[in-house]
Amino acid sequence: MTNSKPVNWHQLIKSGSRIFIGSTVAVPNGLIQNLIDNSQGLNDIEVIHMLTMSDHEWVKKKHTDLFKINTFFMGPEVRKAVAEGYADYTPAYLSEIPTLFKDKILFLDAALIMVSPPDEYGYCSLGVSVDIVSSAVRYADKVVAQINPLMPRTNGHSFIHVDEIDAWITEEQVLPEFVLQNENDPVSEKIGHYVSMLVEDGSTLQLGIGKIPVAVTRYLNNHKDLGIHSEMLSDELMHLINSGVITNRKKTFHRGKSIVSFCIGSQQLYDFVDGNPHVEFFPSEHVNSPLKIARNDKMVSINSAIEVDLTGQVVADSIGYNFYSGIGGQVDFIRGAAMSKGGKPIIALPSTAKNGTLSRIVPYITEGGGVVTSRGDVHYVVTEYGIASLRGKSMRERALEMISIAHPAFRDNLLKEVRKHFWVPDYQKQKPTPVTEFGPIEWKAIKVASTVYYLRPLHPADERILQEFFYSHTKETLLMRYSHNPKQMSRQKASSLTAVDQNKDLALCVVKQNGPREEIEAIGRYYFIEQENCAEVAFVVREIEQGKGLANTLLKEMIKIALKRDLSSMYAYVRAENKAMRKVFEKNYFVCKPGESPQEVMLELDLKSNAVNQDIISA
Repeated sequence: MTNSKPVNWHQLIKSGSRIFIGSTVAVPNGLIQNLIDNSQGLNDIEVIHMLTMSDHEWVKKKHTDLFKINTFFMGPEVRKAVAEGYADYTPAYLSEIPTLFKDKILFLDAALIMVSPPDEYGYCSLGVSVDIVSSAVRYADKVVAQINPLMPRTNGHSFIHVDEIDAWITEEQVLPEFVLQNENDPVSEKIGHYVSMLVEDGSTLQLGIGKIPVAVTRYLNNHKDLGIHSEMLSDELMHLINSGVITNRKKTFHRGKSIVSFCIGSQQLYDFVDGNPHVEFFPSEHVNSPLKIARNDKMVSINSAIEVDLTGQVVADSIGYNFYSGIGGQVDFIRGAAMSKGGKPIIALPSTAKNGTLSRIVPYITEGGGVVTSRGDVHYVVTEYGIASLRGKSMRERALEMISIAHPAFRDNLLKEVRKHFWVPDYQKQKPTPVTEFGPIEWKAIKVASTVYYLRPLHPADERILQEFFYSHTKETLLMRYSHNPKQMSRQKASSLTAVDQNKDLALCVVKQNGPREEIEAIGRYYFIEQENCAEVAFVVREIEQGKGLANTLLKEMIKIALKRDLSSMYAYVRAENKAMRKVFEKNYFVCKPGESPQEVMLELDLKSNAVNQDIISA
């Protein structure tokens, strides 16, 4: 292809025109420089774009007479320009930006884009950045291209015919690489581990860029038949495709294909998408359409935030009055995942900022901050302290869930602030303490037959599901557990049973995801008796889950923790006719002794026994 359509900028645009420039790693730097070099007589050209990864020549102050910048999404250089007042930020959902062009709300005089060389039929590819570039090409009055021989030819809705291009230059441009170093960041690792627990086999994923998405992918290596429907394709997702974790076989929309709108990563990634028929690039109005996202069953959307308040409101584009990034596709994918059958919209963020001095879980939004995602949209919020489940929760329940995943140093103040609004009564103790013996992640997956359960500490936020657990019991179960038939589990009583000082006593539960709901299936407790350095143990298991080994799993975990805490012994009182529970204790080296009444027996475990130490620790 020869330069048969040379660029005459004065014929294409005039002073005061609005132009679009290509996105992410496909910024046509050569074309922009060509415009700058030939801009005599041109002024006040509005440059509109989303995230750009470039040298940002057009952003420099020396070009303020020529260019006026208006961005949908900010990186560091553009963020600085916005903060200093010589660039503008326009908030918009990524899925709706194309209609701004189509409806001429933001009329485009020209679109400056980067494409691959044309094939034998005259079709160039938009390559690694289709996103809103596709709509800019469709609705701009003129299209000017930088033909880059190094641009990959991607499949999908990524093609433009040379007849649609009004002028071009041919110039090689190496695509910028963006690869996060494999840093040892324990906070991101914990968050990634927790998020991975919410991802079921057969789920379809949307992931962004940053340390947390990278950490999430590291914990998905044992998952099966995952799919991709995401704005961005990264190196980490490419590795999951190559390892066979991502197959797209179970997708219910675009089955068999990884669907994205742009990719950012290494040269290896750019080579991977070049001509790859299994990865298709579609415009943002397709990829980010909540209705189309929702056509993927088990859609899991994982996005980050700057801060989240105790009601679940998400601030993602600003730090107070300072605009930081943009709305992007967060709301599109949160809503799409929420509408998906079995979908999970997730917000994942560290619990603190500024080296632990500032909580990112806040009682109220920082002045000047803007809510990107509403409190009604988010189902899960994840920090390094666990998972808060918000869907269908009252303000009180939300506050307790959010406080439980805040950094411990800020929990007292968060509770104090929220009580000003009477959402949480005085009797509700909210001092969740970690079970450090669990390790860095206070969740353990248990697979029984084909069902996955999770073993974790009981939290103060579990008050309501503990009530539901209690009222699910039969009279026989209540008699076996309490030796009488209690009639009521009030909120106040449930609150006292969930507010456990886990440094001293212990309360563990086995939970199961029942659709979007979490359900307690079993609870095990021990009460520490300091004078004797021992603990009294008690269990209760939901009737339909009995006989599956949940009590045995709980007991083994409690014994491990008691050993690490150097307790001398553990004991339990069990009704004499409760043969199933007696068997669980005896299997774990508890010795049966007469109880205080003929109706019960006492079972005692000597924790100093070598047999106990070897068997339990090895397990």
